[in-house]
Amino acid sequence: MNTSDNIKKQFQHLGPEFMNELEEQAVFVKVQAKAELIKEGDHVRYVPFLVNGLVKVFTINNEGKELLYYFLRPNQVCIMTVSAIFRDSVSKVYAHADEDSEIMMFPVSTILAWIIKYPKINSIFYKEYEDKYLSMMEMVNQAVFHRLDKRILEYIAQKARMNHSDTVKISHKEIANNLGTAREVVSRLLKKFENEGVIIQNSQGIRIIDKK
Repeated sequence: MNTSDNIKKQFQHLGPEFMNELEEQAVFVKVQAKAELIKEGDHVRYVPFLVNGLVKVFTINNEGKELLYYFLRPNQVCIMTVSAIFRDSVSKVYAHADEDSEIMMFPVSTILAWIIKYPKINSIFYKEYEDKYLSMMEMVNQAVFHRLDKRILEYIAQKARMNHSDTVKISHKEIANNLGTAREVVSRLLKKFENEGVIIQNSQGIRIIDKK
């Protein structure tokens, strides 16, 4: 199997020798939605690049509540996994497929060798660090400065943008988990939004009519 054109384009500046090694070393895996890819405490053996689909990266606190860190989108590398290989190679996060996905994986030993042999590959990792840092800073800002009702609407809008659809198929429990709150709170606020004509809820999912 060949890598996608978009991923090839991302690595082209590293030269033909690297591209040949990439084709030889890449391991492709297809996973179904909700599949667990890694959990906290697992030993990191591969570094994943997402070919297509969507992957949720998060942590779980002592009370069992999830806290979303970021979503991994096509042509992105999981930077928390890259970070782990420079420490003790133990994962500090959970990663689940948010929808059916295809992942291109490379052994940790291969990535470490490439960093030395092809130092320009670091520019890809630096960009991912910057993107995810900004994403997590925005998440912190929302948690600290924004009311929960606005965070719920923004989360639904974000999911809609990622899915290229105005309707998001998602449960109240999943929204609550990703925002670190209770399902009952989410259900109450969504019902309030529905009564106010801000959203529509039905068997197809949730659709925002008028963002506040």
